[in-house]
Amino acid sequence: MKLLQVPTVNLEERIKEELEENPALEYGEEAGEDEFKEQEEYETPSEEDEFEPDGSENEYDNIDISEYVSEGDDDVADYKLRDDNYPDPDESNKTIPIRVETSFHEHLLSQLGMLELDEHQNAIAEHIIGSIDDDGYLRREISSMVDDLSFSQNIDTTEEEIASLIKKIQDFDPAGVCATDLKECLLLQLKRKSQEDPGVHNAYQILENYFDEFTKKHYEKIQKALSLTDEGLKEAITQIIRLTPKPGGNFATLNKAESYVLPDFFILNNAGKLELTLNSRNAPDLRISGGYREMLKEYDRGDKKDKRQKEAVLFIKQKIDAAKWFIDAIKQRQHTLLSTMESIMDYQREFFLTGDETTMKPMILKDIADRTQLDISTVSRVANSKYVQTEFGTFKLKFFFSESLSTDSGEEVSTREVKKILSDLIEAENKRKPLSDENLTKMLQDKGYNIARRTVAKYREQLNIPVARLRKEL
Repeated sequence: MKLLQVPTVNLEERIKEELEENPALEYGEEAGEDEFKEQEEYETPSEEDEFEPDGSENEYDNIDISEYVSEGDDDVADYKLRDDNYPDPDESNKTIPIRVETSFHEHLLSQLGMLELDEHQNAIAEHIIGSIDDDGYLRREISSMVDDLSFSQNIDTTEEEIASLIKKIQDFDPAGVCATDLKECLLLQLKRKSQEDPGVHNAYQILENYFDEFTKKHYEKIQKALSLTDEGLKEAITQIIRLTPKPGGNFATLNKAESYVLPDFFILNNAGKLELTLNSRNAPDLRISGGYREMLKEYDRGDKKDKRQKEAVLFIKQKIDAAKWFIDAIKQRQHTLLSTMESIMDYQREFFLTGDETTMKPMILKDIADRTQLDISTVSRVANSKYVQTEFGTFKLKFFFSESLSTDSGEEVSTREVKKILSDLIEAENKRKPLSDENLTKMLQDKGYNIARRTVAKYREQLNIPVARLRKEL
């Protein structure tokens, strides 16, 4: 069950850990037999060695290893996970190119050389840059940085000196970096533009003096206060919305798995027939070490069975059993993933064929649990952590689950369908006069959906769409 929760991107690391801990487990046919034979020679005692027996010979004979050494049991040695349902395992062995990137903080540090700073100032500037968040903001209080430098680096400084260096760093690229809040960030960017441009000048005045009114879209108040025409206000707002609210956001964050999505499944529409495949990284080519099995055969063929040989055999049996358990767990993981995804694919067949969200059916965890004969908790674990790649994009499995809503005709439809229609209505609205929740409710009801205004408001919030007043544009 724990392996089921492991995302594909982390599964290889989990398998690597198991391979390091258990020498009886190995990858495919390329595992080194020679290396294993050296180990066998080291661990298997010779007949010339003298050992003190621990009990009678019958006690050693009680160790049952028949299932490990019987002839024709190649299934043990070749205990693999190969299956025609999976992509070519060679695909997973292909070299993946690694992008060479400069991190946001490295980019800032590289610009320090342009400043004429002594060693003392440079150390403070490096500390300031290290305190900047990934989005480009400096949220650390200056007084706290004074204390940090004093205690951690034994550097005595003042708030005035740090503030002076912050001003210098704010001239670095990207524009707006090292600001303490959004207002300062946007103003820093506007300062680099020509103030002779009326649009830039008015934009600066709006942010400097009417920032709260601007964020709440009280445009009439701003227009009246600055005596702006409709065209002048529109040009100023255009200048503002071209600015970057997160100057550090354009830089990639290295070594974070969450920076990309590795799909667990692939669905291909082959002339109207949906084909499901499991990511080959979920189907590793594992087997029980042939060398370990050979060691047991050597023990079985031998006449002399002493204490050290018995301990070695018990150790080998334990490792082989652990390897079998792990391989079975991986196979069970694959079966559960495929079974769950196949049921979801069949249930939402129309969506996978068309990509149209309005064709999605209401579907809850119990629907899939009933089809797969799995526990609801198991389906939930799969849905919450796995992704599927389709020709319409990559989706988390949780995306396909939704509650139902009734129409005037009594038909049950997916709330996902209602949300899509709601989103389309808002997208097509007149931005000068955005639709209120009440108007949206009436329009949905006219389309036959029994829905309350508070439900519309809830769906709008789930879609991260602001209220009508904040959607207003000039």
